[in-house]
Amino acid sequence: MHVHTPITVRYGETDMMGVVYHANYLLYFEDARIDFLDAVGYPYDEYIEQAGYMSPIYGLQVQYRSPLRYGEAAFVRTSVAQSLPMRTVYRQQVFRADDAAGTDEAGEPLLRAGATPLVDGLVTLCVVERDTFRPVSLKRTFPDLHRLYGEIIEEA
Repeated sequence: MHVHTPITVRYGETDMMGVVYHANYLLYFEDARIDFLDAVGYPYDEYIEQAGYMSPIYGLQVQYRSPLRYGEAAFVRTSVAQSLPMRTVYRQQVFRADDAAGTDEAGEPLLRAGATPLVDGLVTLCVVERDTFRPVSLKRTFPDLHRLYGEIIEEA
């Protein structure tokens, strides 16, 4: 399962070279993870935060392949790459808007043939208690979400 989150590069997100400043991709990724949780029926604010938890980044791997520039339209393609009891790894890739090729019969977003990500990231998150920042098991704390993630892991 993939969720596509549209983005349009704003002037303030670019650097002196006129391309998206590298750290701004992390903001795009965060917005896309929130969209992903909404799409699978577990809104972050209602499901995780209101239950007294937060989900900080544990680790990050990002490859920057080609830049986006001011005014360009793109999207972040988000999926679950790995689901462990204590961590979830999301694959997050940025594509140009014209790399979208509609949806399949199940409503899954499709990429056009030959589309390659401009930015490719693996973002690892954990779940912690809001008050203590103590890590908790996603499998025990949110078993239904953990089970769903096991069912929708992206095939490599």
